[in-house]
Order: sequence, then structure tokens, then C-alpha cells
Amino acid sequence: MKNPLPEIIFQCMTLLISATIIHAIYSAQIRPQANAIIAEQQIQIDSGIEFNASPSILVIIKDYEQEVCFILMLWAITIIGFKFSETLQQRNYLKDSLINVIPGVRILPEDSWQYSRPIQALNSSAENDLIPRTLLTALQRFGTTEKILEVSQVIKDMCETEAERLDSQLSTIRYIVWAIPSVGFIGTVRGISQALGQAHKAVNGDISGVTANLGIAFNSTFVALVISLLIMLLLHQLQRVQEQFVLDSQQHCEANLTRHLANR
Repeated sequence: MKNPLPEIIFQCMTLLISATIIHAIYSAQIRPQANAIIAEQQIQIDSGIEFNASPSILVIIKDYEQEVCFILMLWAITIIGFKFSETLQQRNYLKDSLINVIPGVRILPEDSWQYSRPIQALNSSAENDLIPRTLLTALQRFGTTEKILEVSQVIKDMCETEAERLDSQLSTIRYIVWAIPSVGFIGTVRGISQALGQAHKAVNGDISGVTANLGIAFNSTFVALVISLLIMLLLHQLQRVQEQFVLDSQQHCEANLTRHLANR
């Protein structure tokens, strides 16, 4: 089985890189431009000039909650992309069989060690891949027990274990999917609380503070929900690809190994 430590390090590094990239974009581009738009609109309001206050995407995403949502989004997309590439790379084993059996020839229990050698000769990075690991374990089990049914059971068990492992590795992405709407809700609470703090000005006719803070509340929720929908779509696609890979791997091992086995 794979060592989880490198994956934890990878996730921590991608989070740090995502935070650095998004914060740099916000500091250099988004917030200065959004503040300039707001300042220009405020000047037009103070001067009594009629204008069309159409919503600007920069104003909608300028607040800290939206920044955190984009950091989490980039983090999740990076992890999902890595998982996609990892799965697609392993699908290369489905193109050719690692066990070369001449048509009509049967693999006897004493031959299992001979057919194991090409798999054992693979580079170290391949030893944790599902298909080589499953075929090697199945051959070793056949050489030990000489029972074909046990080989089929080993293949099934290892594929089921791999499916559970892949599913458990998606826990970080599921947490991100949960965290993004929560961050948006924090922005909603912050915006509403600040709007209530400006209520005394609204009573006197100045509603600019209330509307600005209500904008924070609604914009943070809007951005968080949109991002959450996107991440959920990518997550479901990743799960579909992984589940299909495990099923194809089980069928591949059965077709290229089990049907060639024979007892003495």
C-alpha cells in the first residue's frame, strides 16, 4: 500500500501555493480595481449624477470570504487534477497484459513464480499500482494454494480494497466542498452584522453603509455556492473515473490471468 505521508505533504504544499497565488492576484489586481470602481460610483452618487450601477464581477468577489473560497477552489482543483492524472496513468496497464501467455497454454501452480518475474521486474514506482500488485498477489496465492477460486477471490478483494482506498483519499476534497459554503455563510453573517451596525445612519437617510454591507453578505454566499457547485461536479466526475478504473482492472485481471489457470 502507498505511504500516505507524501500525499499529505503534496496537499499541504498545494494549499500553500494556492493561497500565495490567489492572495497575490487579490492584492495586485482585484481589490485595487474594485476599490477604484466603488470610489468612482461614490463620487457620482455624491455629485448627484445618474448612472447605471451595474454589478461588477470585481466588486462581487473583492471581500476576504470570496478570497478564501477561491483559495479552496484552486486547492481542490489541484488535488482533483492530480487524482485524474494518476488514474489515467494507471489505465495504461489495461492496454497490454503484463502476463504473456501463449494461446492454448495453461498456467500451472508451479509456473506462477515464472510468470511473476516480469511483474517483479517493473520499476519501484509501479509496485503500488493496482493491476501489477493484484496480478502479483494472485499469482503468488495460486502458487501457494493451487486453487483457482482463491485467485478470483483475491482479485475481487484487492479491487474492493483499492476502491475503498481511493474513496477515502477524497475526504480532503469533500471537506473543501463543505467548507466553501460555510465560508460564504460567515461572510453573510459578517455583512448582516455590519449592516445592522449602520442601521442608525439608515434611519437618518444614509443607507449607503447598509447597502454596502448587505452586498458583502449576498455576494459571499453567491460566490461560495457557485464555486461549491463547480467542485462538486469535478468531484463526481473523478469518482466516476476511479470507479470505472477499478471495475475495468478487475475484469482485466480475470481475463488475462484467471482464465489461463489450470490445476494439475
